[in-house]
Amino acid sequence: MSIGNSPEDERPFQDVSEEARPSVGRALKQARIAAGLTVDDVSSATRVRIAIVHAIEADDFAPCGGDVYARGHIRTLARAVRLDPASLIAQFDAEHGGRPAPTPAAPLFEAERIRPERRGPNWTAAMVAAIVAVVGFVGFTAFKGGHSGNDAKSQVAEGATTTPSKTASPAPTKDKPAAPTSEASDSAIAAAPQDKVTVQVSAAGGRSWISAKDHNGRMLFDGLLKQGASKTFQDSSKINLILGDAGAIQLYVNGKKIEDNFQKGAVERLTYTKGDPEAG
Repeated sequence: MSIGNSPEDERPFQDVSEEARPSVGRALKQARIAAGLTVDDVSSATRVRIAIVHAIEADDFAPCGGDVYARGHIRTLARAVRLDPASLIAQFDAEHGGRPAPTPAAPLFEAERIRPERRGPNWTAAMVAAIVAVVGFVGFTAFKGGHSGNDAKSQVAEGATTTPSKTASPAPTKDKPAAPTSEASDSAIAAAPQDKVTVQVSAAGGRSWISAKDHNGRMLFDGLLKQGASKTFQDSSKINLILGDAGAIQLYVNGKKIEDNFQKGAVERLTYTKGDPEAG
């Protein structure tokens, strides 16, 4: 007969804190109900669609369109129901494999460097051809100039006068300055009317959900903007924007690039008028 604790008493206590903690969706739903808010109330306050709010409260994050957008919606809903967004996002990362590591930028720049190296021989050939053309042009000009000088001397000796038709021949070249008609893509909205507000949204850094309304609250666009795509909105006085992933968006307002450093995955609500961006 042994004296002391039995083997069963030496077993570690089971930590039930994780089991007792509600899921992300359930925590948001409980906080919403405790605050006396409906799903419609939360959707109107956050501009997150009702279907997405229902899905998140059921711990179904597939309709969000990816983990980045899911984090943005969780952060927005948590603030609306007065919860700490950081703890919920940390719980979401723990339950979904953690936040993905950022894509290193070095391979992208290396890929861009490789292309000029492959085209090196072509540039060399073009340079040689340009040198040959310049030398030929100089030689031709010198030869023509000497020949023209001799003709002029012979005409003066014979008492002949130069006909004005020869000097008027370059006149058609006056139409050449009208040829350049192309415009840079970044300044495509620079010619927008000054009595209106024009906003161009470009998903340069990745896809993002965006919403745009005019000054009357009329919906101009509500959906997912794929990477590389862009939308342009125009109104007589004001454009209201919501960006699901502001870090992936590049904005041009009234023909000028907006240099705000938005965070990746951050949800931003923006309003622009005819006077934006402000001078200075």
